Amino acid sequence: MSRASDRAYAQVREMILSGELPSGAHLVEEVLAERCGVSRTPVREALRRLEAELLVKRSATQRMYVADWSLDDVAEAFDLRAVLESMVARRAAEKIDAQTVKRLRACNNAIKQAICAEVPDVGGFLDGNREFHAIILQAADSPRLAALLATLIEQPVVWRTAHQYGREELMRSHHEHDELIAAFERGDGGWAEAVMAAHVRRAFHAYADAHKSALSTDALVEAAE
Repeated sequence: MSRASDRAYAQVREMILSGELPSGAHLVEEVLAERCGVSRTPVREALRRLEAELLVKRSATQRMYVADWSLDDVAEAFDLRAVLESMVARRAAEKIDAQTVKRLRACNNAIKQAICAEVPDVGGFLDGNREFHAIILQAADSPRLAALLATLIEQPVVWRTAHQYGREELMRSHHEHDELIAAFERGDGGWAEAVMAAHVRRAFHAYADAHKSALSTDALVEAAE
């Protein structure tokens, strides 16, 4: 894979994950090539990779679009994530060292600072949340679990969910991280596994509530028109 293709892949993927390219957006190779500063061939290669990751879908006419997940699709992804991340948490609790627990605590403190800003810093929360879960995955030391989790398209969903959160919901996530840290300190795999499962399931219900609310709003707008 060429460097140009890698660069195009990283840039287009970030545009999708950040919401800059929203669900259903038509992906035109010429436009993306100009935005990424590469030719069309690297963009075409990048779109194939993103299609394999389910971030991009191809229509019957071979046009490419940002994938739009249904609530059922999201529920399935969260079910799989709950199983896998719970296993990761159990393994991490059994292997983690004091220095890694210290890193987790520092990371969660940074998350709290983002939440407690005058206006909650959702971007900072997301960056900290990503780092927190990455540290746990590293501590679990399981290439197989890491590979399986990498196939799940969670970041667009996490991004959209977090942007629906108020300060109370963000703090709840922070407190669940604190409980995970407590389980890791005690090397209690069962506790860590249970907390992580609940953490992921709560995130799904937050997403589902926001999804249903958006559908209701759209229906009201259409009725008003």
